Amino acid sequence: MGNLKNEYKSFLDDIEKNIKNKEDLEYVKKRFVSFVDVIVDQMDYIIEYKSAEMQKLEDKQNQINAKMEQMQQVIDNIEKDIYAEDGFDFEIVCPYCNYEFIIDVDENKTEIECPECQNIIELDWSGEIEDGESGQGCSGSCHDCHGCDEDDDDDM
Repeated sequence: MGNLKNEYKSFLDDIEKNIKNKEDLEYVKKRFVSFVDVIVDQMDYIIEYKSAEMQKLEDKQNQINAKMEQMQQVIDNIEKDIYAEDGFDFEIVCPYCNYEFIIDVDENKTEIECPECQNIIELDWSGEIEDGESGQGCSGSCHDCHGCDEDDDDDM
């Protein structure tokens, strides 16, 4: 804005030096001031219009940011539901003392210590029941077990 003021003053000084007739000088000054007032008014209008448009854009951006924040919260909740932070829990009943406890699923673990009796429990994540090295299935020798191969058809 300082440059505009300097140019305005320079213009007025220049016409005062070059126009010797006082009536003509006053007429040119008044016309010039009138013309500049129109330009300044138009610039003010443009600035106000652009400021209002910028405010609308900022308001829209704030609305979009709020919606995106809500969407992110929903996504985070979905992610928590799908991928539990603590992993998946697996319930174990100790075959030695019948103590029930929960561990996180870790397929790399092949055994775990019972927190109650401190016996080592072998973990088989395959879901197949095997009896030692023979691979013949359950022998029914687990504590409180009646055998895994027992037929449930006897109830019919």
